[in-house]
Amino acid sequence: MVQVLTDLDLIISKSYISSDGGWFMDVFHVTDEAGKKLTDETLMLHIQQELCVTRSNGKISRDREGGNEKGGEEEVVGREITAMEMSGVDRAGLLSELAGVLVEQDFVVTAATAWTHNDRVACIILVEDAIKAGPISDPKRLGLMEEQLENVVAAHRGERKRVRMTRLGAGNTHRERRLHQLMYADRDYESCRACEGDSSGEHKKGCDGTHVSVGKCEDKGYLVVNVRSRDRPKLLFDTVCVLTDMQYVVFHAAISSKRSIAHQEYYIRQMGSSVIPSESEKQKLTLCLIAAVERRLSHGLRVDIVSENRVGLLSNVTRVLRENGLSISRVEIGTKGGKAVGSFFVTDCSGEEVNPNIVELVRQETGGSVVTDHKSPHRPHKSSSSSSVIHQTNDTEEAKQKFSLGSLLWSRLERLSGGFGPIRS
Repeated sequence: MVQVLTDLDLIISKSYISSDGGWFMDVFHVTDEAGKKLTDETLMLHIQQELCVTRSNGKISRDREGGNEKGGEEEVVGREITAMEMSGVDRAGLLSELAGVLVEQDFVVTAATAWTHNDRVACIILVEDAIKAGPISDPKRLGLMEEQLENVVAAHRGERKRVRMTRLGAGNTHRERRLHQLMYADRDYESCRACEGDSSGEHKKGCDGTHVSVGKCEDKGYLVVNVRSRDRPKLLFDTVCVLTDMQYVVFHAAISSKRSIAHQEYYIRQMGSSVIPSESEKQKLTLCLIAAVERRLSHGLRVDIVSENRVGLLSNVTRVLRENGLSISRVEIGTKGGKAVGSFFVTDCSGEEVNPNIVELVRQETGGSVVTDHKSPHRPHKSSSSSSVIHQTNDTEEAKQKFSLGSLLWSRLERLSGGFGPIRS
């Protein structure tokens, strides 16, 4: 349900989630991207239909799951897709080398998404046949491509091979959800470090890190998870993805924020079990939640491009960045109406400021529009809350929320669920 709302570019400002005695009540306060109230009746009807399909089928409707990145959806909905998935150790120029191999084998890139975290990288590249438009159906050709891409990835530190060429039915893979799974399988969370502070997970003054605490609710058999972090877009989506992939079921939750700090509180159990996890499992959960919050954070210079899509475009842009000593920390690019639209987040390999002249070099290579933004994309500006996935509450609400969000939630749920019978295990 959160994925549906996120893919519709809605901002979730507050949420209460509850399932008890075979019933559920999920409340989402949403606005548009500008933080304004929704007034379009057609959009509201569409939201209702999407959520109803999700609940009845137990999965996201096919026309929404193909990929939510802006600019890429038009090209991947309604037909089969050929995709390359890769995860492993990050290094400067890796994406450029991968893109170069795709060009050599007459593959054209229609969309690409890549994240880096804790010196690891995960990426998904959607490709088509450059000679005859459409998916690649020849298994020998796909096998050869996979082997060559594996050689590029495995050429560094003897890494185990983590490249897969696959054919996807239309709408079967949500790229951002899949990136979380790839990063989790690659154990990027093992290098995460919890912020110093007390066990309650409270945000220390001047600390911008992510605070996670995992406690117990013995009488109900729940783990009580509190996450406090910098507010940013898609934060709730990222957190719920990881809980789901780790086989935890969310029974109750309360989501809100204070100023630019997001607060998430969850009451969870492991799927199919009422046993409280061990201390080592709780520590793993803590690190995985920190990783979920951090993966989407992007550092360095943001370079936005709009250009006519063509064979070798991704290879050319990444080559220019590599030749100028820049490392790519994140990529989101797709195609719309024959144009490539997306963003590259780049840092200088030597630790210096990125030379702004890179903009002109990229513009010459793409022949399109290129703009930059030095502002950190994961820190909302004080003057605007529209970029935040969990908005700021007013002063009166702040005064009222000094107690646990769970306390407020439980006080309401006790009355709601009193007649539902026993809590399902």
